[in-house]
Amino acid sequence: MGRKFWGVSLAIVSALALAGCSSSQAAEPGDTADGDIGITELKIGYFPNFTHAPAIVALEQGYLQEELGPDVKITPVVFNAGPAAIEALFAGGVDVSFIGPNPAITGYAQSDGAALRVVSGAASGGAGLVVREGIDSIADLEGATIATPQLGNTQDVALRYFLQENGFETTTEGGGDVRVTPQDNATTLTALQSGQIDGAWVPEPWMTRLQLEGGAKLLIDEADLWDDGQFVVTHVIAATPFLEQHPAAVAAVIRAEQRAIAYIQEDPEGAKQVVNDAIEALTGKGIAPELLDAAWEHVAFTLDPLPATLYGSAEHAEAVGLLDPIDLDGIYDLSLLNAVLADAGLDEIELP
Repeated sequence: MGRKFWGVSLAIVSALALAGCSSSQAAEPGDTADGDIGITELKIGYFPNFTHAPAIVALEQGYLQEELGPDVKITPVVFNAGPAAIEALFAGGVDVSFIGPNPAITGYAQSDGAALRVVSGAASGGAGLVVREGIDSIADLEGATIATPQLGNTQDVALRYFLQENGFETTTEGGGDVRVTPQDNATTLTALQSGQIDGAWVPEPWMTRLQLEGGAKLLIDEADLWDDGQFVVTHVIAATPFLEQHPAAVAAVIRAEQRAIAYIQEDPEGAKQVVNDAIEALTGKGIAPELLDAAWEHVAFTLDPLPATLYGSAEHAEAVGLLDPIDLDGIYDLSLLNAVLADAGLDEIELP
């Protein structure tokens, strides 16, 4: 099937702009006829980032359209950051979204557990701490300035918890033994090149790009801090009302994602091209092939949402004062994922 680029402008989507968007036409649970997915439109969110490759491949290769059927309109909604995706979900602007773990935790907490459910995994790994020359050990971080993508985001929590575990104090205002400076990843590259910062805890492809273009070196690969080297970096969430009313549509998304991940595993070079072409179409700039090749090696694409690592991330956010204690027992609904896995003869995912 030929590639098709979706006409979506790259913007942070505000809740107010999306509040007036109608959701998929309502259907009561169980009233979907055989062969009818039960909706006329699916609004699906994702980021122009290769850790969201399953979403991009599912769209560009036509898997999602095939699973939903020809009569369902697919409306992709592209986000720059997790908080914007959560705002859109709250406002009814997206039905299903690929997103990082910490924004999902925050959205679940803000809605008292009502707004969303994690329904599938997407990607694992691909983040860590890169530093300038002259920083050769954890002890050398004292007095350093380290960037993260956003206060309270997944990498910001990982850095602050790592520093706390190693005896360093940080503050949200940028003080303490190690100064943590949240900033846009593109700004981080220029800041590292100019000597304004000493390093950054960032996701791929920035972890590799800061090494190739910024002269940095890898001090901590976050995979080394988790059991089996796996931790969730992207997973799939569904708005709870949409999930309850249209489980067949959510199952179709998971099946399309399963096909996308199979394609990624069977033809990684083809998948890289599909993903990079889509990112270039959305942002005006693709990822240099040598950078994409190097960064791709650090990420694994998987339907497993790795729930133990999400619970761990929440505990870390609580430990560094960025999240109030919350019971996350209801954040997952893996019933549809497990049905898809069972149909494929694969092991089901159990919650810890």
